Parts: sequence; C-alpha cells; structure tokens
Amino acid sequence: MRVAIAGAGAVGRSIAGELLENGHEVLLIDKAPSAISVERVPLAEWLLADACEITSLDEAALQRCNVVIAATGDDKVNLVVSLLAKTEYGVPRVVARVNNPKNEWLFNESWGVDVAVSTPRLMSALVEEAVSVGDLVRLLRFSQGDANLVELTLPPESGLAGTRVGDVEWPEDTSLVTIIRGNRVLTPNREDALEAGDELLFVAAPAREEQLEDLLSVRREDTAG
Repeated sequence: MRVAIAGAGAVGRSIAGELLENGHEVLLIDKAPSAISVERVPLAEWLLADACEITSLDEAALQRCNVVIAATGDDKVNLVVSLLAKTEYGVPRVVARVNNPKNEWLFNESWGVDVAVSTPRLMSALVEEAVSVGDLVRLLRFSQGDANLVELTLPPESGLAGTRVGDVEWPEDTSLVTIIRGNRVLTPNREDALEAGDELLFVAAPAREEQLEDLLSVRREDTAG
C-alpha cells in the first residue's frame, strides 16, 4: 500500500515509521526544509514541497496513493490537503489530523475526509475507556457513512453475559467488530459467548449508540422492576 503523509513533524514521522514497519510504501511531504530529516526515517520517500499546491501533489503522484494522511499542525492545511486528495486525485482513503477540537465539525466528507482523528478527543476517550465499565465510549468518528467506533466494557450485571453473539438482537446499523478478552483479540462469530469484562468494539450509527448502551449495560429484568 502506498501512503502519502503531509506533514513531516513528530506526528508524521511517527506514523511513517509504523507504516514502514508494516511493509507499506510511505512518502513524507513538507514545505519546511528544516522538517526534511531523511536520516530519521531513512526508508521513506521525502518531498520538499507545499502539499496545498497542485503542482506539488502532481510531483508526489498522489493518484497512485491508496491513502493520504493530512498530519500537519495546521487544521486549514489539513483540510485543503484532504479536499485536493479526494476531489482532484480520487484517493480512496483520506485521514486527517484535527488539532483544534473547535474545528472538528469541518472534518467530514464535504472536505474529503474519511476519518478525522482529534488528539484531545482520543486522549479523553482513552481515559474514559480505562475507567468506564458499562458506559459507551466513542473512540473514533468515521466521516464517510456517518458512523463511529465505540467501545463498551461488559459489566458483570449485564443481562447479556453468557449469551452467544448470534443470539443477541443487535440494533440496526451496528456491527460488533472485535472482542478484547484479557490479552486476546477475538474476531466474533455467532457461537462466541459474551463474558463480563469483555471489551466490545462496535461500528455504529450515532443514532443507535444509546440503544446499544441500554442493551449491553443493565439486566433487563432489573430495569423492569
């Protein structure tokens, strides 16, 4: 997979390093000469250019990229890069960094963003995830398709503890994608039984989140009386 990263600061270089370790082809783009540190990520391609300029993106052959990551420290730049990547070059997957949470509402499909990553929101979500049992925690928003990645740790009092995945009537527009059980990461199938303490990861429509939380958190017989 070929990935272009706009922004060769600490964030961009860290992402590049992870992707290279996983066998992907990575191009780092930055307009600041001081940011071009080939020795820090020697296996990456480097381009000294303004990622907001069409001529620069032509030189980067953005049309050959499977993913573009807008990872600069400037939200305006990240939005422009995302829009150009999607509309001018038809990049299938565009991921954008949100620096200021007040700008998060802009990072959607209208600006070419498939996935928006807000560091403050993600850190807050990880804190909540660490201390919350029985509460739904939103980890990531997918702009395309209007869906979120959400997590809930199944509490002991849940009526679904011991129930097989295939026997649960899940809300519409929700999909259980992963069960984290201790040190194991499980791909759920119909025969798997849910256990108290399981960390359940769902992709769900925002309108279904409350229904999903109600289903998982409390014994239905307790709520009745």
